[in-house]
Amino acid sequence: MKQSTSRFSPQTLFGKIFVVMVVSTISVALVTSLLMVQVSQKLFMNTFSITNTKIIQQIKNSFEDFNYDIVTVSGEVAQSLTVKTFLTEGDKDSLSNNFSVYRMTDQMEHILSSLDINEVGVAIIGVNGRSYFNNRAYWTGTTGELKGSTLYEETIQHPEKLSYHYFKGDEETSDQPLIIASKALRNPSTKEIYGILFMMIREKDFRQFYGNFTSTGNDVVILNHNGQIVSSNLAGRIGQTSKELLQSAENIRTQNLDYMTVSTSGASEIVLADYLQTYDYYIVNLIDKKMALEKLFPAKQIILTGAAIVTVSLMVIFIIVRRVTRSLRILVRQMSSVTKRNLHNYITIGGSYETRELGTAFNYMLDELNDYISQLVETQREQRNAELAALQRQINPHFLYNTLASVNILVQRGNKEKATETIRALISLLQNTISNVSETITVEQELINLKHYVFINQVRYGPGIQVDYFVSPDCMKAQLPKLILQPFIENSFFHGFMDRTTGYIYVMIAREGGTLVCEVVDNGTGMDLEAAGSRLSNPANKRQMFTGIGVRNVHERILLLYGEHYGVTIESKPGEGTKVRLRIPWLISSEDEA
Repeated sequence: MKQSTSRFSPQTLFGKIFVVMVVSTISVALVTSLLMVQVSQKLFMNTFSITNTKIIQQIKNSFEDFNYDIVTVSGEVAQSLTVKTFLTEGDKDSLSNNFSVYRMTDQMEHILSSLDINEVGVAIIGVNGRSYFNNRAYWTGTTGELKGSTLYEETIQHPEKLSYHYFKGDEETSDQPLIIASKALRNPSTKEIYGILFMMIREKDFRQFYGNFTSTGNDVVILNHNGQIVSSNLAGRIGQTSKELLQSAENIRTQNLDYMTVSTSGASEIVLADYLQTYDYYIVNLIDKKMALEKLFPAKQIILTGAAIVTVSLMVIFIIVRRVTRSLRILVRQMSSVTKRNLHNYITIGGSYETRELGTAFNYMLDELNDYISQLVETQREQRNAELAALQRQINPHFLYNTLASVNILVQRGNKEKATETIRALISLLQNTISNVSETITVEQELINLKHYVFINQVRYGPGIQVDYFVSPDCMKAQLPKLILQPFIENSFFHGFMDRTTGYIYVMIAREGGTLVCEVVDNGTGMDLEAAGSRLSNPANKRQMFTGIGVRNVHERILLLYGEHYGVTIESKPGEGTKVRLRIPWLISSEDEA
């Protein structure tokens, strides 16, 4: 019970970290700030929408006033007897025709004087083929082109109403986009159409109704019922079709929304809209949300203030945590010396409860680790000695038997000198493999053993298989494991030339940087390495493939002594011979270096 209480006392590491966590409650303030920002944004959006809704209403009133003027003019034109006479009577003599044109012009000037704006073009086309234009700059095409346009056809189809149309204009003739109001002129009694009235206003003049209410990031777009932008302070979007904006405007209208937030052209925008029934247009107000919010929340000021608060908080936390974790840092510093192979750096027990417990456990771990390493080193030493002894005992009894049989034949034939030389070579080979207890020998000594071994084999099988040695002079004193090349010479003799009595074997030794490279190459029958690998799954085949000291044992011994970066690789193809390559570290004994 007492131990449990001490763990949660203010003197423990847990207690001190708890104090630090109290400081971290500053994060609650940050969360609260984020919530307040969201609430402020929502309040700002509602206020902003109310303000801009009033602006849209002013724009709408301006359009309605203009429409009232258009309706007034169209009504006066429809009631004018002079206009009706001009559009219905036939051609007479020149004087009468000129007088009719004069009266028509005078009458239209009187009617158009009631308009509040002067930048309006009027065109009237009668069924009798006569036409009137107050300003040809608005329509640069022919009367026939105007009569054959879709504007004319749509007006004929709906003669009872005043319609507004968007005309794109011709870029080649520098004609500007137009907003055209059209109305059929009909006989009140018979409803027979005797003419079409077109009233044209340039898009740039149409813009005057809302131009004063736009600014950067606060744009106005006028959409027709097809979603085509007929007017906007964004000149680049005029004439384009935006189904998204049309859908948003219709949703605001049908769902009675104050505003919507949509993404257009990769930017988030606030959309406010109102419907112009007399025009069949939508007034759409686009507000760049990012720009609007930046005015409410200046990013630079907020970032600087936040950075100052965070900096102060970090300084306070740094000071507190540094004092709290001092004992732990001392413990870590002492424990880190283990990575430098200092396994006897026992730490001094002190600090908080947790630190003392960790220190005690760490010292205990070092004791156990040192004992384990000592046992492991001894075990590995014994294992290497056992493997070496096993390798030394793997001299093929058949090789000894055949060698002695060859000596017996030489004695019977009276070739005592050859027999004596063979026995001496065998004795020398056995002395170096059995009597020499060293794990490594020099390249020079290994070559002596190889030459004795080759001599014995040539006595047994004849001199048809030649062995040549190519050794770099600087490699003669290099150290390599004993009995490391003999298995490959043996393999070449017994398997590379099973069906042949002549051939060659090359032994090449050289240095490559920090590596000693040994190669045994023969021009024997070779082998299929994949097939050989599958046959090795059978222990009987292993004995056939690798006789004597064993090729596989050599590879495993190199891995054991020097690691996975070194070892044996074999290249062989049937009919092309075999190449064995050994890589071991470059080692020179201290005596040879001296």
